[in-house]
This record gives sequence, structure tokens and C-alpha cells, in this order.
Amino acid sequence: MDWLEALQHLRSAGLPGVLATVSEVRGHAPREAGAKMVVGVEAAWGSIGGGNLEATVVDQARDMMARGVSVPVNAEFALNEHAVTQHGRQCCGGKVRVLLEPFLSLPTVAIFGVGHVGHELGRILSRLPMTLYLVDSRGDQLDAARLADVTSGIADVRTVHTPVPDSFLAGLPPGAHVFIMSHDHSEDFLLCHAALRRGDLGNVGLIGSRAKWLRFRQKLAAEGFTGSDIDRIQCPIGLPNVRGKAPAVIAVSSAAALLGSLPSAQQ
Repeated sequence: MDWLEALQHLRSAGLPGVLATVSEVRGHAPREAGAKMVVGVEAAWGSIGGGNLEATVVDQARDMMARGVSVPVNAEFALNEHAVTQHGRQCCGGKVRVLLEPFLSLPTVAIFGVGHVGHELGRILSRLPMTLYLVDSRGDQLDAARLADVTSGIADVRTVHTPVPDSFLAGLPPGAHVFIMSHDHSEDFLLCHAALRRGDLGNVGLIGSRAKWLRFRQKLAAEGFTGSDIDRIQCPIGLPNVRGKAPAVIAVSSAAALLGSLPSAQQ
């Protein structure tokens, strides 16, 4: 795939990448200004000239991803016998400036249960750059006309109708953030169970009262989960100082709590 397809691939997969563009060439160089490549954590696409120049740029790009750098970086490379990198020499004789533009992975959020609160929460989150899953065991809740105000946002919204939402949760990418708010307490419990079995998710929130959460804690403990395991689930959801039972209030509070926990580059 070319560099543009590679960027789209990384973005749809929720993976970070760096776009490297030759922005200036002085003297002789293996590629002209405008040459591009995309560097991912495990692969790269396109080319800015090969050799130690390209290998060094790949190293810098992956270091940027590892450190979570979110701003572009300009790097200059001399291509002569005196400029030695860990990858050797490149004796073209010129100088090259490369612009490294990071594209950090977008957050993935999954809302299980698209009732009144789930719909309101989806409406808010869809206005932000993210991959947003709307999952429900009831097909009518995912009607396209009903969700038009959600799918019109900038988020990549994906609706999922499944009779076994907990199985879908098991396949979410690592670090995904989960809101559990189905119409059925039994379904909610299975989703909580599946979330705790993962161990690699981001925030996990369960809608409900403190009484509901007490019952769930007891049942999860009986299933063998430790107290620290169970504490990974937040219930009630949202900000503790925002009170109110209206769906919009719960949704705003829950969205604010989620955004407050994300790195600034992901917001």
C-alpha cells in the first residue's frame, strides 16, 4: 500500500504512526523534496531514499511514538562520509531536511447499551476524534434514523448488533474504554465479567446505583475476582460532584470523566 493507504490503515486499526516527508534538499540526495513514508510501530510504507537516512528516520519516528510525542519535528541529515550514524554512512554529498508528523492512535470507546443514556453519551462522544462502537443486543436501538445525530459527528462510529455483547467486548483492542449500560442487569454482569477477564482495557464504567454495584461486587468476588480486580470498574459512572438522573446529565458527566482521564494528545 502507498503512504496514504498506510495512514488510513493505521488510523482504522487504532495504531499510531509518523508521516515522514522530505521537506528540503540541498545538493545531492537519494530522493527529491516531497518524498514520503509512513512509519508504524512494526512496519513502514513508502520510502524517502533508503540507506542510513531512512533507517535513522525510522528510529526517530518510533522513538517519538514510544514517548507519545504529539507535535511535528524537523530533522536535518548530512549525507557525507563524515556524518556517521549507527546505520553507517551515506555519501551522496547533500543535506536533507525531513518533517516528522506524528499521528497518535485515536482512543477507542465502546458503549454497550444504546438506550436513553447510551444514546446521549454517543451523541457527545461522536463530536470528538475517536473510534466509537455502539453495541446492543436489540436491533431497533441501532436503527440508522434513530442514531443519525450520532453518526453525523467526526468520530468513526460503528454500530454492532449482537446477541452476545460480552463476546464482542472480548475482541476490543487493548486500551479500549468501555461503558456498560445495557437494558438488562444480567447482560451488564456478563459484560463486567468479560471486562475483568481482559485485564488490558482502559476505563470501564458501569451505570447503576450503589446498591446494584454492591450486588455485582459480591457476585464478581464469588466468581474469583479479587478486590483490586473489581476496583477496575467504576460504578456509579461520571463525576461524583455532578448529580442528577436525567440521561443528558449522566452522559455529560460520564464524558467529562472519560476525557479527564485521557492523555491530552488523545482529546
